[in-house]
Amino acid sequence: MYIMAVTAAVFSLLAGVSTGSLSIPFSSIIEILASQWLGMPLSSDVPSDWVPIVMAIRLPRVVLAFLVGASLALAGAAFQGLLKNALADPYTLGVSSGASVGAVLVIFLGWQWPLFGTFTLPIVSIVCGMATLAAVLAFTRAVDRRMSVETIILAGIIFGAFFSAFISLMIALTGDELRQIISWLMGSVAMRGWKYSGLLFPFFLIGAVVLIANGRELNAFAFGEAVALHVGVDVARRKIVILTAAALLTGAAVSVSGTIGFVGLVVPHIVRLLCGPDYRVLLPLSLLYGGAFLVFADLAARTIIEPRELPIGVITSLVGAPLFAVLFFRKTKRKLG
Repeated sequence: MYIMAVTAAVFSLLAGVSTGSLSIPFSSIIEILASQWLGMPLSSDVPSDWVPIVMAIRLPRVVLAFLVGASLALAGAAFQGLLKNALADPYTLGVSSGASVGAVLVIFLGWQWPLFGTFTLPIVSIVCGMATLAAVLAFTRAVDRRMSVETIILAGIIFGAFFSAFISLMIALTGDELRQIISWLMGSVAMRGWKYSGLLFPFFLIGAVVLIANGRELNAFAFGEAVALHVGVDVARRKIVILTAAALLTGAAVSVSGTIGFVGLVVPHIVRLLCGPDYRVLLPLSLLYGGAFLVFADLAARTIIEPRELPIGVITSLVGAPLFAVLFFRKTKRKLG
């Protein structure tokens, strides 16, 4: 299973770099990477002008798409396990809406703080996303000291609805920034460069390590909080740790790419069909397949109507919605039949 997932991930990265207005063979890509990272000489078969195309244009975009897809799929799998809800996804708790408010506010007000420069938008977005999680957890604790799953979901829906209305208000009041806001909300990894991957990677690494390390606890949560408590899981503490790590992944991913739907909903379902419900296996495989899925989605977004590009969120929704409908239909028919 792991070999297949790693192969899919590597193939997606190579295909993403290879495909475009100029097709570059896989062997040439590997040779360019070896020359840039290991100092090996380029053969005469590889034109020197391919090097900046690979290293400065395509590879940064493909790596960012992979990190965003991996973050969303991993967070989605964690939310589904913790909340025991097959319809849960990275956006369930309203974190993405909070992060989107931060990003739209930066565009709407034209902020560019001297300390952060062009990173003002993603940094404000991450801060707003994490502040939203803190508000959701504080509200949940005030309503229900036990912080039950149902209360957490309802609190997330409340905050998500409020922030969505706030975004709609800013869109209604905006002028020249409308196209930029809509473009950001529909999702894209174009023209970001290595700096955005560098910004996302620490959050991705922390969130991924924490969630994968809690695979056993998520297995226990799948049987209910009472069972998890019985087998020695500190339910309240682990719940906050898992929610925070998943929200960190979601907020960071949304901050650099905008809102991209269905990755965190569909990919964990497909992986669960392939490998079963064990979260110690499900989480790392969701990471790999989620990254590969978004790389291929971005590849489709930039090649279907070339030289124009479609928003990557449109591609994931067009593919993800019918796929999820089929999975949901089959699962429901199996239960009823």
